[in-house]
Amino acid sequence: MADGVSANSSVAALELHGLIKDFPVGLRGVKLRAVDRIDLRVEPGHVYGLLGPNGSGKSTTIKMVLGLLAPTAGTCTVFGVSSDRVEARRDVGYLPESPYFYRHLTGRELVRFYAEMCGLRGAALPGRVDEVIALVGLTEAAGRRIGTYSKGMLQRIGLAQAIVHDPRLLILDEPTAGVDPVGSADITALILKLKSEGKTVLITSHLLGQIEDICDRVAILDRGKLILEGAMLDLVGRADRQALTVERLSDAELEELRLWLKARGRTLESVEMPKARLDRIFLEHIGRKKP
Repeated sequence: MADGVSANSSVAALELHGLIKDFPVGLRGVKLRAVDRIDLRVEPGHVYGLLGPNGSGKSTTIKMVLGLLAPTAGTCTVFGVSSDRVEARRDVGYLPESPYFYRHLTGRELVRFYAEMCGLRGAALPGRVDEVIALVGLTEAAGRRIGTYSKGMLQRIGLAQAIVHDPRLLILDEPTAGVDPVGSADITALILKLKSEGKTVLITSHLLGQIEDICDRVAILDRGKLILEGAMLDLVGRADRQALTVERLSDAELEELRLWLKARGRTLESVEMPKARLDRIFLEHIGRKKP
């Protein structure tokens, strides 16, 4: 917990007000606005999806949250602490989209290095390192050099280093990029486990099915502007419609159903064969259940 910051749930895990970031272009004083007056509030214990096409301002926003870029205007706070202060960064774990790690280190050495960078010391350090490595499923590979790891293994060890100091806010930039369906399902399960422990997760992903499965709220950015924000159920649900799944009906039974509905002032709008999601089929057939 950051110094002097209460665990009061009324304090947002992440709050942006009027956030702007301009970059100079060329030598004539022309500026490119990468982030344009964004207002966001992420509640503690939520999984929040930050979505948008390439160039929408997601990465720039994340860099301001991490204190790597200073806003041109506006404010950004992490658990009530300005993101430009060291205290704010102590409460944040970060996994970049394409992490670069020291290839000559083993997985265990890498996680220990980041743990020590975050201030972990003493007899409890080795146990904590082994704990998070086990949590991401890399115990057997912990003694191997990072240079021998696959893309999926790099993402897993990246998650381990991001959570080793037990941050309250975890920022994951495309955490399943280049990861196979099994690894993606495992990472999704880990995110949900962290949420169950009270952690807050800000995640970006182009895998919208994954976002829909795990996020409480989402924001969509485009050309630096916030164009949509809301609770997942409100955005994807239709309160004025119902979908019923039944065994296949004959033509005569369908006609009888239409007449039954018509007599009650209702209309059968469509008849569709339900589709199974490909990721669920894949995982079911190799003996793994999607969370």
